[in-house]
Amino acid sequence: MSEAGQAERPVQTGRPVSPDAPAPDPRRWLALTVLLVATFMDLLDVNIVTVAIPSIQQDLGASAVALQAMTAGYTLSFAVILITGGRLGDIFGRKRMFLTGVAGFIAASALCTVAQNSEMLVGSRILQGFAAAIMVPQVLAIIHVTFAPQEIGRVVSLYAGMIGLAIVAGPILGGVLVDWSPLGLGWRSIFVVNLPVGLAALAGAWAWMRESKSPHAMRLDPVGMVLAIIGLLPLMLGRELDWPVWSVVSLVAAVPVIVLFVCYERHKTRKDGSPLVILSLFKVRAFGAGIGTQLLFSCVPAGFFLSWTLYLQGGLGWSALHTGLTAIPFSLGVPIVGTIAVRTLFPRYGRYCLMAGSLMMTAGVASYAWVAQHLGTGITSWHAAPSMLLLGSGMGLLMAPLTGLILREVKPQEAGAASGIINATGQLGAALGVAVIGGIFFSALAGNVGAQADRVVPTVQAVSVQQADGIRACATDSLGQDDLTAVPASCTALAATSDRGSQDAIGGALDEIRARTFVATYSEALYWAAGGLAVVTCLLFLLPHRPHRPAEA
Repeated sequence: MSEAGQAERPVQTGRPVSPDAPAPDPRRWLALTVLLVATFMDLLDVNIVTVAIPSIQQDLGASAVALQAMTAGYTLSFAVILITGGRLGDIFGRKRMFLTGVAGFIAASALCTVAQNSEMLVGSRILQGFAAAIMVPQVLAIIHVTFAPQEIGRVVSLYAGMIGLAIVAGPILGGVLVDWSPLGLGWRSIFVVNLPVGLAALAGAWAWMRESKSPHAMRLDPVGMVLAIIGLLPLMLGRELDWPVWSVVSLVAAVPVIVLFVCYERHKTRKDGSPLVILSLFKVRAFGAGIGTQLLFSCVPAGFFLSWTLYLQGGLGWSALHTGLTAIPFSLGVPIVGTIAVRTLFPRYGRYCLMAGSLMMTAGVASYAWVAQHLGTGITSWHAAPSMLLLGSGMGLLMAPLTGLILREVKPQEAGAASGIINATGQLGAALGVAVIGGIFFSALAGNVGAQADRVVPTVQAVSVQQADGIRACATDSLGQDDLTAVPASCTALAATSDRGSQDAIGGALDEIRARTFVATYSEALYWAAGGLAVVTCLLFLLPHRPHRPAEA
């Protein structure tokens, strides 16, 4: 869901119409269908994976690190290749790179489908991110050069509608596929779905899409890209690794690498004017503050949905479909309120619209934490609906107009580069959110289990003192390990000491401890997320109050 920010990629609608311009492509609407299908496939893949995480963990025995890497690996690889992907289209042809990206996405999805272990799945997800970073930037670029200025508004409306559809459909379709398990594929079916859709997009693009290049394309910056990857990779490390020496060294080394990246980008600017990142943009107050806001804001939804899925399915035992249906209020709130914000609220209230969105998101996260904590295992989808609606509506109010404010003082000739940075920042923020909030969640899970066991064990009837101690040890070991699906030795020993009369009592006690621990942990993680949104609200004061009026643009 962390990729919903793609809806705000700006399209320049003020292209002058030259009398020598080529006639409109008669197949442009067929080509648009292909572009919309590819957009739907990309966003569906991101949103559909969320509800399948517990099933993947159970089937592959994935550790907490692998779960975070599976989610953050996609978004981080997407972020660091995104700008380069757009330039590849400008240089070598947008149709050619679109076909390359779609083919790569299909191949990576096939590898995800046949993954035999968590390592292979993580690697395949990273490849998916690379392929998406080549495919996605071509979509709006092709729209821009294919359609006449008077057609762009209609096209962008269709584009935004497809994004909204993917946001709504992702959790529901994911839940249906995981629960129904067509052909016995289980969670693998969520990746199989990409194969026919991708092949249809490939065939349509080949037949209907016209090739285009940029006559003034910027050069590639492979050195800058490599430095960015090296500098950002350590951000994916979590506390689950227990911070071995090599990980600490990598994290510390990331600082000079990022400094080196900045120095090299300055050199690249002086040399040929084609840096990966135009650093002068950050001298613009609105842009610098907006990028900081974008980075921190993007952390929350990605981290929220990772911990939310684990809490509902891993802790409360909800099915994937039940989880997906619970996300409907959020999925409807984002596109519907976002459309109202852009058309009505933002032009009238400016920055206050974004602040209202941030406060609504904060209220949604905090209220969900309160409801989860007080209702415990008795919570239902109806209890969660108001909080999810607040969260989605607030995200629509904040996310949709944010790009316009960030670009307010950016020069028109730098708008494309600035847009690439904005989208890359959104993806990087999502990766950070998974790493940080996911790390908090798994750390708190191990820390909370002891206290919950102490509350539950004294209430268990028909067990011996030895079995009571065994219940406490089994629960602590089960939730304190990286692979939450593995059976620790203490649980095996407990099973050996139990008879038919005590098995039900012991099983019930372990289930209650697990559920209580997930509830307490999830509430704790959400309060941290609410704190992050409070900082976002403060950062919004640094943004300009209103965008330029059209006459000033």
